[in-house]
Amino acid sequence: MRLFPEPRQILDYARSLGSADGPEKARDALSVFRRRIATGVGAVLLGLFAIAFAKLGDEAQRLFLQFSKAWPYGALLLTPLIFAGAVWFTRGWAPEARGSGIPQVIAASRNPPREALGPLVSLKTGVLKLLITVLTLGAGGSVGREGPTVQVSAAIMVAVHRFLRVPITAGVLIAGGAAGVAAAFNTPLAGVAFAIEELASAYEQKVAVLVMAAVMIAGLVSLGIAGDYIYFGAMRQTLDLRGVLLVAPVAGIAGGLAGGLFSRALLSFADPRHAWLRAIRQRPVIVAAVCGLTVAALGILSAGATWGTGYEATRHLVEGQAGSDWFGPAKFMATLATALSGAPGGIFAPSLSVGAGLGDLLAGIFPDDPKGAVVLLGMIGYFVGVVRAPLTAVIIIIETTASRGMIIPLFATALIADIVSAMVCRERLYHGLSKPFLSTQSNSSSI
Repeated sequence: MRLFPEPRQILDYARSLGSADGPEKARDALSVFRRRIATGVGAVLLGLFAIAFAKLGDEAQRLFLQFSKAWPYGALLLTPLIFAGAVWFTRGWAPEARGSGIPQVIAASRNPPREALGPLVSLKTGVLKLLITVLTLGAGGSVGREGPTVQVSAAIMVAVHRFLRVPITAGVLIAGGAAGVAAAFNTPLAGVAFAIEELASAYEQKVAVLVMAAVMIAGLVSLGIAGDYIYFGAMRQTLDLRGVLLVAPVAGIAGGLAGGLFSRALLSFADPRHAWLRAIRQRPVIVAAVCGLTVAALGILSAGATWGTGYEATRHLVEGQAGSDWFGPAKFMATLATALSGAPGGIFAPSLSVGAGLGDLLAGIFPDDPKGAVVLLGMIGYFVGVVRAPLTAVIIIIETTASRGMIIPLFATALIADIVSAMVCRERLYHGLSKPFLSTQSNSSSI
């Protein structure tokens, strides 16, 4: 299915106007044409947004690192203040912008016509989420851009469809979110896989075509402007059969346990069943400040390694360079503290960084195997343990590291990690985090 009509189709449309049922056919053809135009324009715009967002985020991290070098202990004051301010502003002015952004798109896709008019995927929410996420990165927050990119991309796609008066369906939201993942990581196949595993509850052929068209256009925009880059650098090492049989189970079990614990902690805090947790949640700004202080302290102790997305540290580990044994555990704590704070920001990139740190620890247990290959298995083990999307994880890591020779070990580790994580935390993270937004919808509709 083509995104734009062929000249022959336009000619047939013109001829149909003179037939008996011409007006009805013309309306149908015009509707299809508008939908394709909306998808194409939306994909171009969200591709441009993803590139701009990445540059803003990188600049914010650079400025924070400069600040921390000039004032080594300044983060102990700046980070808690910005965390507290971000949460205070988000709760008061943009509550739908809190957290990752992926749960919001999942919630909105349950009732697209209504939510297209609501705040979950509005441009206002998207703009505020972008600004606050950049601010959080500028305070050293361990957040990623991918989750926010999904929400803002869905908002852009919805806005374009509304402007062209095209009906909003679940496919529009799914296509926007999937294209956002593809543009953020420069991973087109991962965008499609993400739509299947996380965003779409009923994946139909029409949705598939819409998703692939949006992902393709967003990818072309990113390719044309940012170039054909590999996100975490190329990793050409592989494992032999002995290495696969030894390392993959260990990485899968360790990653599934750690990732499952992370998800369980977030879900428990989001929907507290214990009185002491409910009491803590009654003071969100204070909680954010304490979390910010924790992130600042971890960053100082790790010489800045845990601040931001963790992209540079992850790239070094993937390329086989030496890293600190404390990087993985410290990044885990920094990411958990940032997520629990309630500040807007994603967990994709930080989770991959934590997994790289885990893989670095495992490389010490398996010194005879290529370090880069072991690091990749740690990355996928922990990432799958958190998000429970093994297909998406495999494709993301293959596309971001050009490690096609690792596909079998990656799949083996991902499947083991998925099983282990499900034992630790039965509910999938993003679907669990979407429940408060679904509750908000129900409450608003009953008023």
